[in-house]
Amino acid sequence: MEPIIEVIGLGKRYDIQHRRGEYISLRDVIANIFKHPFNFAKTKAKNVAGFSKKSDFWAIKNINFTVERGEVIGIIGANGAGKSTLLKILTGITPPTEGKAILRGHVSSLLEVGTGFHPELTGRENIFLNGAILGMKHSEMQKKFDSIVEFAGIGKFLDTPVKRYSSGMYVRLAFSVAAHIEPDILLVDEVLAVGDAEFQKKCLGKMDDVTKNHGRTILFVSHNIAAVQSLCARTILIEKGQVAMVGETRDVIERYLSNNLVRSGVVEYPQNLESNAVIRRVCILNKDGEQRSELSVAEPFKIAVDFDCNQKIADVAVSLLIYSRDQDLLLYSSDSDSTEKFSEYSPGSYHALITLPEFLLNVGKYSFEILLHTPNIHLYANVKNFGFEIKNTDNPRSIVFQGNHPGRLSSILSYKIETNKK
Repeated sequence: MEPIIEVIGLGKRYDIQHRRGEYISLRDVIANIFKHPFNFAKTKAKNVAGFSKKSDFWAIKNINFTVERGEVIGIIGANGAGKSTLLKILTGITPPTEGKAILRGHVSSLLEVGTGFHPELTGRENIFLNGAILGMKHSEMQKKFDSIVEFAGIGKFLDTPVKRYSSGMYVRLAFSVAAHIEPDILLVDEVLAVGDAEFQKKCLGKMDDVTKNHGRTILFVSHNIAAVQSLCARTILIEKGQVAMVGETRDVIERYLSNNLVRSGVVEYPQNLESNAVIRRVCILNKDGEQRSELSVAEPFKIAVDFDCNQKIADVAVSLLIYSRDQDLLLYSSDSDSTEKFSEYSPGSYHALITLPEFLLNVGKYSFEILLHTPNIHLYANVKNFGFEIKNTDNPRSIVFQGNHPGRLSSILSYKIETNKK
């Protein structure tokens, strides 16, 4: 049986024009017309318009893969890797520069919040409008209308113009319409990030249902690694516009995360004078104060953070988040947890030392993030994707924290903030 999606040598090139930004007077233009009457229109006109040269940018290049009917394929990669460009070509929004994509079936897509919605029309009117755009007959929409509204949870606002909807309401309604079209192929971009946790879970359940019970095919682009792992058997990793790996989801995710982790004992960051505060240096120290990225399960370790304040900032917390290899949040703690007070920093340099006890984490690979922020209000600076590994020892003592349940473990962390006078 032929694959339902076949992508062969797909590429998309954009022309980038660079403006010189220099001022050209009318006197110069007239003089150049007389000096170069034949090639003026070809060369100098670009300068008059402000264009000096063009360069090529390949958003994607030489993409090849196939998808079988009924598969759920994840597509992951860093921002700007070319994931959304790929989906826009598959949906026909933009044509490829080279190669071809063969889709054998009816395609429905959810690439942007409220795609195809008219802001002046009500939710009721947009359901029928969007359904017609996606290829559904009016009689079919009438049969599925109630289930679309119930799934979206917008019953009270059904006759309200969608321009008054929140972004969350937009995406709930857009996804609900797309999911009830029952296409052969459903293309979903990162729009689910707009919805709340409950609705994201509901959407994932719906996508799981349409693949297992109805044999639909889904291409799912997301930065939610846990969602990709739970939903997709196979995943495609795109790096710099090219397919870097295609395989089992767990193997692809491990490569993606390992490529994006900082795997060194210390990292220094350039100063940014435009920010109120900036994190300059982060390092992991073992019990002897040595810089390490590999630690023993039976030894305590410390995370040292140096940051500068360029202006006075108040109500600030230094927080630590530890993630599993699959990017599940395992630990969140802040220096304000024990004191129940936020800190105030005057301009200057500061040093935060986070002490973590032995047997906190199980054997495995982890990453952490440091936040300098006013919780839920303002982020001043952060450092993420700093990787480290906990290795086994012969110590027979059991491991306290297995790393399966998120928690707030502030009682085991001790913070020491020291001011280095300049």
